Amino acid sequence: MTDFYSGSPLDPDDLWFRDDFIDQLWEILQTENVILSAPRRTGKTSVMDHLAARPRHGFTAIPVFVQDLDHPSEFLLTLLDAFHARQPSLFRSLFYAASDWLRPLLDRFEGVEVPGFKVALREKLGPKPDAWKDFGDLNFFAVVRKSEQKLLFIVDEFPDLILNMARNHPELVSPFLAWHRGHCLRPRPRQDNIRWLLGGSVNLSSTLDSLGNIDLINQFRDVSLPILTRAQLQEFVQRMLSERNVPFDPQVPCAVAEVLGRPVPYFLQMITQNLYRLWRRERRELVVADVRDCFNELVISSAARDKLQHFYSRIQAYYTEPRRSAAYTLLAALSLSPNGLPRTTLHQKFEVVLEAAGIKEPEHRRKQLFNQLLRDLENDFYIAEVSAEAERDSLYDFSSGLLKAWWYKYYA
Repeated sequence: MTDFYSGSPLDPDDLWFRDDFIDQLWEILQTENVILSAPRRTGKTSVMDHLAARPRHGFTAIPVFVQDLDHPSEFLLTLLDAFHARQPSLFRSLFYAASDWLRPLLDRFEGVEVPGFKVALREKLGPKPDAWKDFGDLNFFAVVRKSEQKLLFIVDEFPDLILNMARNHPELVSPFLAWHRGHCLRPRPRQDNIRWLLGGSVNLSSTLDSLGNIDLINQFRDVSLPILTRAQLQEFVQRMLSERNVPFDPQVPCAVAEVLGRPVPYFLQMITQNLYRLWRRERRELVVADVRDCFNELVISSAARDKLQHFYSRIQAYYTEPRRSAAYTLLAALSLSPNGLPRTTLHQKFEVVLEAAGIKEPEHRRKQLFNQLLRDLENDFYIAEVSAEAERDSLYDFSSGLLKAWWYKYYA
């Protein structure tokens, strides 16, 4: 029986509906580096954990989490520390003979269980402003490329690293990205034993476009985690309830798909688990009305609120004015609409925000700002185009029914 998961990444054995996508990723990684984009709670980390736990094509996978980092030195030190912790024997075999710099530290930290390796790395690297470049060239890339071992570095929340760097060390963003890009292109991935998979729940292309550095990631293949289909959503509900011998109206899985809209796997788990708990309490056949009751319960639950608050807060963190105020205005208007709003209506509301802020840009520039905002809200998984008979009449709505209901309740 498959377990319900309450927010933690899935065990590879319990990762449904992703086999074809994982096969696709491994096929791409044989010859290219990858950026993997997906909103939070949609299974990105579970996919990355699957890649790390079950590597293919002779790769050794090193997962690294960089959300709280803000400096190239910390990025490199975290890579080395993760490599040392994950593959201590391989790390020692590669670096002990090849790096005079690292050899004394490996003598001090002979066992991976000895704490403080990253601290010792940081102390040895020292405070020199540009030390990270030489360090990375000589004590990371040069050493690793002397080996025939194929390495896949799976870097989670890479866009957050860049955004943190832009806030705290803006002068380093372009040099770091250019330096990393050079190492991704020379040698070309087909001739290199290093691959990169950069994951992010903030869209990296939008992030770098806003910083004027979009051309520094064009060496990566940009891949989005596929949205679960309506059929897959219904299959999940049916299998999870059937495995537990829960009787239910055949229309219940369809009703779950209807209320959720674009399914976020975490919330799909939660509403299905709520249906199961309802059956445990009442011991009767579940009906369609129960789905709406469980959905309403989910909207006001503290568990969902904590996770959904991220979608509100990250606009504050990652969108600058006037995009921030305009994003909140458009999303509030969409949450009040039964079936979404036309693009022209959203444009009018955007113009009102610009006028209130006293922004006097030429018309073509205002249109450009609006188009960029709409693109970013789509790329960051807030909204989706739900119909497009003609560009000027395109209809937009929240991509997630749950996010729309939550936004309406708390922020409309």
